Amino acid sequence: MRKRTISIVTLGCPKNQVDSEHIASSLVSPEIMIAHSEQYADTVLINTCGFIHDAKEQSVDTILEYVKAKKEGKIRSLIVFGCLVERYRDELQLEIPEVDRWFGVKESNRIVHFLNSDSKLSAYRKYEMLSTPKHYAYLKISEGCDRKCSFCAIPFIRGKHISRPIDEILGEATELVRNGVRELIIIAQDTTYYGIDLYGKKMLPQLLDLLATESGAKWIRLHYAYPAGFPLELPEIIAKHDNICKYIDIPFQHVDNHILTSMKRFHTYEDMIYLIKLLRSTIPGVHIRT
Repeated sequence: MRKRTISIVTLGCPKNQVDSEHIASSLVSPEIMIAHSEQYADTVLINTCGFIHDAKEQSVDTILEYVKAKKEGKIRSLIVFGCLVERYRDELQLEIPEVDRWFGVKESNRIVHFLNSDSKLSAYRKYEMLSTPKHYAYLKISEGCDRKCSFCAIPFIRGKHISRPIDEILGEATELVRNGVRELIIIAQDTTYYGIDLYGKKMLPQLLDLLATESGAKWIRLHYAYPAGFPLELPEIIAKHDNICKYIDIPFQHVDNHILTSMKRFHTYEDMIYLIKLLRSTIPGVHIRT
């Protein structure tokens, strides 16, 4: 029998990529051929972004492109999921009835079950189902965000901050490295908030320490480190390990205290200067991306 083919089209941020990889890993079976591809297939899944105007526009344009392909008989079914659906599901269902199913950001298990009733969401992603080049992988350590920045829809879309357990993260990281990943890129909506819901305190320094010593990764890189409440012991951990890249991604957003207050960023320009000085004095040669 011919295998059923599934293509996953992922839009938006690396966190969406991880979600798509997780779904793809869960659907691997002898009966299904699945790929991260824009090519037509029996079923096309579109993982959408609903954050800013341009991203929303790209998501809608992509959906309409595959709706046209479905009308022309190039694909059989079209499933759309992710942030745009979480934010505008009712409007999308009304305006684009040609889509077969809509799923929000917390319904990955329902997607997997819908496409293959014998499958469920797997604990780890499979190396062969990564959408990145095979030498690196994004490692998502938490979901959602508890911060209420005035300009940001992420808490509304993704919900409250939920950390993954340390042993689960370390297990996935070790498995990815064992299969060929050399660089782990640590991501979340806010990496510096990691652990507070599970362990009662911020645990990013301890997590990085474990990943550096036990995962076997050649490089570990930290993204999305929110400046307010930055764990002050983190720079020492980065400086301590040769396999943690001397690089840190910090979204400062603005330098005017009045604007920062109106944005509800909960830090000041002076806090930013202090943090930059701390990072540069503790981590020789550090590259700070703002």
